[in-house]
Amino acid sequence: KQWYQRRVRGAVDAEDDYEHMLKKKTVEAPVKKTYEEMTDEERLALVMELDEDRAGDEMDETGMKKLVGNLERKHAKNQELRIKHGDAPEKFMESEIELHVEIGNCMVMATQPHLYPALVQAGGIKLIVSLLSHPNSDIALGVVDLLHEITDPDIISEALEEGVVLVGALVKCEVMSVLVQVLEGLDEKNEDEAKGLHNVLGIAENLVEADPEMAHLAFKHGLLVWILNRLKVRSFDPNKLYCSELLAVLLQSSTPNRAELGMIEGIDTMLQALAMYKRRNPQLAEEQEMVHNLFDSLCLSLLHAGNREIFLKGEGVELMVLMLREKKMSRPPALKVLNFALQGDEGINCCAKFVDVYGLRSLFPCFMKTPGKKVKRGGFSEFEWVEHVSSIISHLLRNCSGSQLQRLVNKFVEDDHLKVDRLVELHLFYLGRVRAADKEIEDEDEVEDEDEGEREERAYMKRLDAGLFTLQRLDYIILSVYTAGIGSISGRVKQLLGLKGETIEPVREVMKEYVGSLGDGENSKAAEEKQNIHHMINQL
Repeated sequence: KQWYQRRVRGAVDAEDDYEHMLKKKTVEAPVKKTYEEMTDEERLALVMELDEDRAGDEMDETGMKKLVGNLERKHAKNQELRIKHGDAPEKFMESEIELHVEIGNCMVMATQPHLYPALVQAGGIKLIVSLLSHPNSDIALGVVDLLHEITDPDIISEALEEGVVLVGALVKCEVMSVLVQVLEGLDEKNEDEAKGLHNVLGIAENLVEADPEMAHLAFKHGLLVWILNRLKVRSFDPNKLYCSELLAVLLQSSTPNRAELGMIEGIDTMLQALAMYKRRNPQLAEEQEMVHNLFDSLCLSLLHAGNREIFLKGEGVELMVLMLREKKMSRPPALKVLNFALQGDEGINCCAKFVDVYGLRSLFPCFMKTPGKKVKRGGFSEFEWVEHVSSIISHLLRNCSGSQLQRLVNKFVEDDHLKVDRLVELHLFYLGRVRAADKEIEDEDEVEDEDEGEREERAYMKRLDAGLFTLQRLDYIILSVYTAGIGSISGRVKQLLGLKGETIEPVREVMKEYVGSLGDGENSKAAEEKQNIHHMINQL
């Protein structure tokens, strides 16, 4: 049994191969030391030599089919003995060892991606997937390791067409459903099974990377539900981190997954997981990465309009406001979530709730001062910080009305118009950056073989990099508060611009350009927004 366990871990591979080389007399120089007598450096050199020898062996379709045939025979023998001697494990233990050894021999399949069609044709994939359900967890985990290697994206990228054949065969075998069954049967208290669980999640990620359509299959077969249940565990561990990563991948790769996440209480699960960090910071760098993954997943889910109401009912707005107030590590990503939650017509109710729960008290300190250290900005650059804050304020100005809008506008009157001073300061800074980009574009030499459309796109991207989008957000705020009917605000804006030799005209031009980018359509939401902006521009 001890030998079998060591064999499972691969601890005796090199020793067996070494003794085999002695028997076959394939070692050029006489060997004077046994494997046990070798130093660690000599053993490492031996293993590398054996690996090079194996790498040099070319396999053809016949060799691949032979591997599958051997595995099939070992499996059939093991099944027969298990049925015959179900109550006497010692009578089929030897066949299980042989089966596990054969699974290890099949690892070479991962080095031959060009032969994947032959593997599929020989029934190898169907056999491998069936072995995932083997009663012996060591054998099942060995198959998990094999499948993890076979589906490695780096290997599949070497033979894309053959990789498509492989993934197609796995889909026919409903591999996602089988993987979920394996996950449900593993006990993470066992170290080997915990590592196996990590590899099962790795197989799912590999398949989604190879074919994004697999992301929705993962939902249909229950993987998303399993991940959400796993995230409910309060303690942190590497597998919880991997679950958060895979959740973000599944939501990024599939729009339907975002819509269906709300139906399986995914929004509430993420909010509960994040609520642990409203008043404390993650202790480990890996735990901090997990928190960022959960925030990213929450942002992705809010791209689906229906999830905004679930987020609102789950007190998501209140949680994000509390995180802004506490000024912990969760503060910067909370800004990003609010940016997603408050935008568009679907964000109207969230905007109203944000004002009602005194979110403005926590938001405007973020507007008035950008944290100097990147750590305190949660990894955001200064430009990203300003972009998120200015976007949130512009969403509020667009979606609030009545007393809530009045409370927001009054913020710009407080403290002798201090927030107007900051607004104009940011406007001038970003206006200068965009003007500098325009000058560079004018001075650039034309690129050979570049048509007019490509040139315009390249110029537009350069202006976006300089901060055009943030400038548009800031100027929308200026336009809104300038035309709000409070003379002291418009007077202060004119005064500050005049001190710098500027006028309100650049604001008009920036907003006209922004309106032009909203698209056409008389009945569209864009048309209504264009009409509102034009009305404010005419009031300047």
